[in-house]
Amino acid sequence: MTADPHTTAPPDPSAGDGQSFAETALQLGGKSVDEARRTGAIDKADDQVEALFAPQYQTINSPAHRAVWDRPVPVDLFVSRAPRVPADVRQVMDDSYNVVLRHRLGGTLLNAENKISDTVLNELGAAGYWGLLVGKQYGGSGAQFGAFAPFLTRMAMVDPTTAGLASVHGCIGAVDPVRTFGTEEQKQRFLPDLASGRRLSAFALTEPCAGSDLTALRTRAERRGDEFIVNGEKLFITNVVPGRTIGLVCLIEGRPAVLIVDLPHAENDQFQLKKYGLWALKHTYNRGIVFRDFRVPANNLLTPPKGDGLTIAYHGLNLGRIALCANAAGTMRLMMASMIPWAKFRVTYGQPIAKRELVRRRLGRLAGMVVTCDALVQWCAGLIDQGYRGEMECIIAKIFGSESQKEAAVELLMKTHGGRSFLHGHMLGDNIHEFLAPCIYEGEGEMLGMAFFKSLVKQHGVQYFEPIGKALAAAGIKKPNPLNPAHAWALKGAILPYARWYLAQKVRPRAKPGLPPMPTRLKEHAELAIERLQEMPLTISSTMSKYQLALADRQCRMAALSAQVQNLLTILATSLYASTSADEVIQDSANVACQELLQRVTGRPPGDRYYRDVNRLGEAVADGGFESIAGLEQVGEIMMPYSEKE
Repeated sequence: MTADPHTTAPPDPSAGDGQSFAETALQLGGKSVDEARRTGAIDKADDQVEALFAPQYQTINSPAHRAVWDRPVPVDLFVSRAPRVPADVRQVMDDSYNVVLRHRLGGTLLNAENKISDTVLNELGAAGYWGLLVGKQYGGSGAQFGAFAPFLTRMAMVDPTTAGLASVHGCIGAVDPVRTFGTEEQKQRFLPDLASGRRLSAFALTEPCAGSDLTALRTRAERRGDEFIVNGEKLFITNVVPGRTIGLVCLIEGRPAVLIVDLPHAENDQFQLKKYGLWALKHTYNRGIVFRDFRVPANNLLTPPKGDGLTIAYHGLNLGRIALCANAAGTMRLMMASMIPWAKFRVTYGQPIAKRELVRRRLGRLAGMVVTCDALVQWCAGLIDQGYRGEMECIIAKIFGSESQKEAAVELLMKTHGGRSFLHGHMLGDNIHEFLAPCIYEGEGEMLGMAFFKSLVKQHGVQYFEPIGKALAAAGIKKPNPLNPAHAWALKGAILPYARWYLAQKVRPRAKPGLPPMPTRLKEHAELAIERLQEMPLTISSTMSKYQLALADRQCRMAALSAQVQNLLTILATSLYASTSADEVIQDSANVACQELLQRVTGRPPGDRYYRDVNRLGEAVADGGFESIAGLEQVGEIMMPYSEKE
C-alpha cells in the first residue's frame, strides 16, 4: 500500500521533556503526581500502539479524525465494500454454522452446567471455527477480518454465546497477541493448537482493583532462571477452564507485560479458579484465577517491538469491539424474529398489535439499529484489513452496538411482549443480563466516549494548547486574562500559531462533499452530517479554550461532544453503506436510523416525516420485508397464548 501524499506522521507527544501530553496537562492542571503518572502511563501505551502502524494508518490519519479536522471531509474513507470470501473460508464458516444450528435444534448445545458443551466446542474445532483468524501456515484459515466480523452476525443469529466465544478466542484472547507480537518460535508453538481448538483461549487482564484503571495491576511475575514465578489474582475472565491458554497481563520488574500461559488440566496449589455467581455470560465459564508461585517458562513472554503489556492489551481490544457490534446485529435480529409473530398473534381491541403505530415504530427502529450495526461492522472491519489502527472507529461501533442492543431489549422487545417477557423460557426474561452486559464489555461506553474525545483532540492539544499551557505555567499564571498586558506578553509566542489556525477556520469556506451517487433521502443525511462535521473544529477548540486544563474534569461536556461527533460519523457511514444496497428496506432502515441520529445531534423533536417513514418501515418489517431474518426459528416464544382454550 502507498502512503497518502497529503498526510504526515504525527509528532511524538512525549518528545522534549519525556512526558506525555496527558501527563503534562494533568500536572499543569494541579493533579497529583500519582494521577499524572498513571494517566501518563496509559497515554504512553497508546502512543506505543500508534507506533506499530504505518503513519498513514495512525489515528491522526484515520477517517474519523480526518472527517473532523480535514477539509474536505474524506468521504471515500467511509465507503465500504463487503470483501470477497474465498471458497475454503466460506466452507469453514458454513460447516461451523451448521454444527451450532444442528445442536441448537437438537437441544444438545449446552452441557449439564448450562454451558456450551465440549462436544460442540470440539466439533467447531474440527470444522475450523477457532482458526479462522490464524494464518494458514499455522493451521488456520487466514480469513480477512472483513469476512470474519459479519460471519459473527450470522453465527449470533443461531447462538450469540458461540459467536462471542469466537471473539474471546480470536480477538482478545491469546490468538491476536501471539500472531501480532509473538516470535516465529512462539507462533509455531502456540498457534496450531489455538487454530485447532485443542487449546481455547482467554485474556486475563482485569483484577479486583484494576478495570478501567489498568495502571493498578497487582499480579506480578518474578524471573528466576528460565521461569517466571507468578503471584496474583484475576477477575471476570471469560472462557477460562483448566487446560486452556491465556494471555496473562502482569507486572514484571514494575512494568506491564504479557505472558502466554498454558493452564494445567486440573487445579492445584499454584493455580486455582475462583467461582462466583454471574448473571451475564451464563452459557460460558467466567471465573477468577488465583496464582500462587505459579511457574511459566520465560520464553512465553511476548516482547512487542515498542511498548509493553498495555500495548498488547490495547491492540486486540479494537477487534473485540467490532466483534461486539457484529454480535449485537445478530442478537437484535433474533429480537425482531421474536417480536413479529407475537405482534401478529396478540390482539387488542379487535386488532393485532402489529397494526398499531407504536409497535410498528418499534419494528422500524429496530431495523434501523440492525442496519447501522451492519454498516459499522463492514466499515470498521474493512479499515482493519487496510492496515488502519481503527481506534476511534471501533469505539464508535462498540458504543453504538452495545447501547442499541440494550435499548432494543428494554424499549422494543420487552414493551412489545409486555409482562410475558419475564416468564421462564422467554427470550428477554432469560437473557436480559446478556443483552445489557455488552455496555461494559471491551470498555464501558461513556469511558470509551471520553477516550474517543481524547484521541480526537490530542493532536490539536499538543500542537496549540500545550505550548500555551507551558507558557502560562512558566509565567506562574493560573487564570489568564488576555486584557492583562503581562499575560498577553507571556503568551505572545505560544498563542500566535493558534490565532492563525483559528482565523483560517473562520474565513475558510466550507468544502462541498464529493459524495457518490446516492438515493436522495440518504444523500440529504450524508450532506447534513458533513456540514455539521465541518463545524466541529471550532466547536471543539472553543470548548478546549474555555475550560483549558480544567477540561479533564468536565467529563459530561467531553461525553456530549464525543457523542455528537460519533453520531455524525455514524450517519455518514450508514447512509453510504445503505446506498450500495438495492434492497429498499435496507435503504429505508438507514433512513430511519439517520433521522434518529440527527435528532440527537440537533435536539429537534421528531417530525411528521419521521413518524411516517418509521411506521411504513415497521409495516414492511412485520410483513416479512427484512429478508435477513428469514428462516429464523423461534422455539417457545409464543407461550401461554391468550385464548379460551388455554
